[in-house]
Amino acid sequence: MQVEVLNIEGKKTGRTIELPEEIFGAEPNDHAIYLAVKQYHGAQRQGTHKVKTRAEVHGSSKKLHKQKGTGGARKGNLRSPIYKGGGTIFGPKPHGYDIKLNRKVKDLAKIGALSHKAKENAIIIVEDVTFEAPKTSQFAGILKNLNVGDKKTLFVIPEYNDNVYMSLRNIPRVNGSLLSDVNTYDIVDANVLVFTESAAKIFTEEEKA
Repeated sequence: MQVEVLNIEGKKTGRTIELPEEIFGAEPNDHAIYLAVKQYHGAQRQGTHKVKTRAEVHGSSKKLHKQKGTGGARKGNLRSPIYKGGGTIFGPKPHGYDIKLNRKVKDLAKIGALSHKAKENAIIIVEDVTFEAPKTSQFAGILKNLNVGDKKTLFVIPEYNDNVYMSLRNIPRVNGSLLSDVNTYDIVDANVLVFTESAAKIFTEEEKA
C-alpha cells in the first residue's frame, strides 16, 4: 500500500512509503477487534462498587420473636433484608472487569483495525514534526493543513517528544501516542490516523527484518 508523504503545509513532498499489505491489506477479524475493545473498556472500570450485607449493617442481632406460634411470618433480626436499613441481597461486590486475551488475538485485532482505516482512506503520513518549544496553535495549524482539524485524530510518533506532546494535549479531539503504545481502541476510536514519516517507516523496517 503506497501512501504519499505530506509536509506540514499539507502538500505532497514527492516521497511515498510502502505500508505492508500483511497489516494494512489484511482481512479484518471483527470479532477480535470487539474482544480487544471490550478488554480496554473493562480495564477502565474500577470495580469498587459495594453494598453491605446483613452481616455488615448496624442493628440488633436479637431475634424479633419466636419462630413458631405467633400466627405471623417467621423473622430473624432487624438486619434482615426485608426491613428498612437491613442488608442487601445479592448486591454488587468489588471485582475486576478485566478479561484475558492472548497476544495473537491482540495482534490480530490491531491489524484488523489498521486494515479498516486503510480501506477507509483514513491514514495520513506527514513529515516529522519538531518544535523548539510547545506551540499548540502551530500544531493546530498543521492539523488544519492536513484537513483533519475537525476530526477525531490519533497522532502517532515513533518516540516521546515533550514539545510535540505538550503542543497537542490541549487540542480537542486529538490524541497523541507512541507507535509502540497504540492499541486497538485508540485506532477504532479515531476518525483518522496521522503517522509521522519516521513512525510509518518502522512498519517497513519490521517487514524487512
